[in-house]
Amino acid sequence: MVEEKIGVVEHFFSNVSVAAIKITEGELKIGDTIHFVGAHTDFKQKISSMQIDRNPVKTVKKGDAVGIKVQDKVREHDIVYKMPEE
Repeated sequence: MVEEKIGVVEHFFSNVSVAAIKITEGELKIGDTIHFVGAHTDFKQKISSMQIDRNPVKTVKKGDAVGIKVQDKVREHDIVYKMPEE
């Protein structure tokens, strides 16, 4: 299976290492693995926590703007892909 484009990074909060992501396709849930890809970005990580308006959520869908704690720096306009479940 191929990676599915799920959204785009709108902002990165470096002080708390959180990416603000606009979900443009499909849905994400805690435990999914996502792949960040950009000109200077390329890493994968499992989602351990997500928030909408500072409230924890378990799933997000198209149209949501979500904050996800990330393990590395991301940049605005980086593409976020959802990895296929194994």
